[in-house]
Amino acid sequence: MSQGEAAGGRTAKPQDHGWAWMVLLAAVVLQALTLGFPCCIGVFFTDLQNEFQASNSQTSWFPSIIVAVLHGGGPLCSILVKRFGCRFVVMLGGLLSGLGMVSSSFCKSISQLYLTAGFITGLGSCFSFQAGVTVLGYYFVRWQTLANAVASTGVSLGFTLWPLLSQYLLDEMGWRNSFLIFGGILLNCCVCGAIMRPVQLAAGSLPQSAKPEEEPVSRAEEAQLSNGASPYHPMLQQHTRRTKCFQTLQKYLAFDIFCQNKGYQIYTIGVTWMMMGFALPHVYLVPYAIHNGVEEHKAALLISVIGFINIFIRPLTGLLSGHRVFTGRRIYLFSLAAFLCGLSNFICVISAKFSVLILYCIILSIAMSGVGSLVFQVLMDVVDMDRFSSALGLFTVLESISHLIGPPLTGLLIDITSDFHYVFYNSSFFLMSAALFMGLSFCALEKKNKLRKASKAHLDNPSRCQYSETSAEPKAESQSPPAVEYVTSI
Repeated sequence: MSQGEAAGGRTAKPQDHGWAWMVLLAAVVLQALTLGFPCCIGVFFTDLQNEFQASNSQTSWFPSIIVAVLHGGGPLCSILVKRFGCRFVVMLGGLLSGLGMVSSSFCKSISQLYLTAGFITGLGSCFSFQAGVTVLGYYFVRWQTLANAVASTGVSLGFTLWPLLSQYLLDEMGWRNSFLIFGGILLNCCVCGAIMRPVQLAAGSLPQSAKPEEEPVSRAEEAQLSNGASPYHPMLQQHTRRTKCFQTLQKYLAFDIFCQNKGYQIYTIGVTWMMMGFALPHVYLVPYAIHNGVEEHKAALLISVIGFINIFIRPLTGLLSGHRVFTGRRIYLFSLAAFLCGLSNFICVISAKFSVLILYCIILSIAMSGVGSLVFQVLMDVVDMDRFSSALGLFTVLESISHLIGPPLTGLLIDITSDFHYVFYNSSFFLMSAALFMGLSFCALEKKNKLRKASKAHLDNPSRCQYSETSAEPKAESQSPPAVEYVTSI
């Protein structure tokens, strides 16, 4: 899309055919390249430890930074998309990702790896992925749900292929040359971005004015101006800057929703807590298997099994949860899936044999498909769609903090105890406690809302947001795609 389309929010002409399907294919590849990439880091975990003489905690910071930046860079990506358009941001992300991995092949310390492969590659992946998802809202209107579901299969393809490719390159060339090749592979994000050509505008749409819209003058500014204060007065300028800064934070990080909407508050806290343990098996499963005598090729295959099963289970879970029977009850399905994820971790504690680990991966992937399919659908149930983009900003930032600190804290515990079982104990604790917290809290909130509705029988139209304590005005059913929207995935 062009800059004017993204920044001005003009109505794009519905496509749903022709080149739109090429864009969808590019989005699938983007998700495989970006979201699927962090899952292969566990293959290099032992080699990086030996190369840099690093502890488990120090080494785990590397994948944690990648995932945290990938999820937490959403607000920055949104600003860039609004200013430059999706096509530019996707290609910029591809350049950053490739540069980060090429630079990583020359690193001399683990801290340098944090900056190159962690921050630079993570930020590039964030730009490419989230801008690539945003552009689907312009190319698809009628088939938008289907397009997003198909695009999400790229994550599972990445989970399947990246570990196998990583193990092969590691055996043949070592980790440095593997990272160098990864840089070239991630540059293909630029090709995907080039495919996302500008969308034609709908007939009769007005060109965007080159002059920015004037911000409304606040009461404080009006009072100072009426008293003869100059608009260039330092105090007034400082107040104006603070006001604009607050408006920007309010636009991309919805703190007001967090304070007023109990459902959003419970869900955000629960998911943030859950993510402390959700990523632990992906980081430590391969090192755990190798530590217990499983061959490296078989250990890398474990992550691929999770991804392969996700390819088939995730769409089915999405279709099942979309049935009208589960309308308003998806939060309980999500909590159940998270609880099963935590429960499945005890299989690894029982035995570390390869056959048992395969069984663990099958059960984990089925439960994980439910979490991945429902995480944003539940958020849409909790928050009105006109504020969804803002609510998602705060949601992903808090989620990224959990992704950042969860694996290193567990790695520190492993260094102290020399027992890999704590990976699965910790993961189960966070997942199961978060699931119980969300399920029970929403059950109590639902009962509270029913009592409130019973006491206010004169209200004909209930709130559109079922779990929100604040009433919402009814929205028009047909809405144009959002000009800027940043999305993450699990």
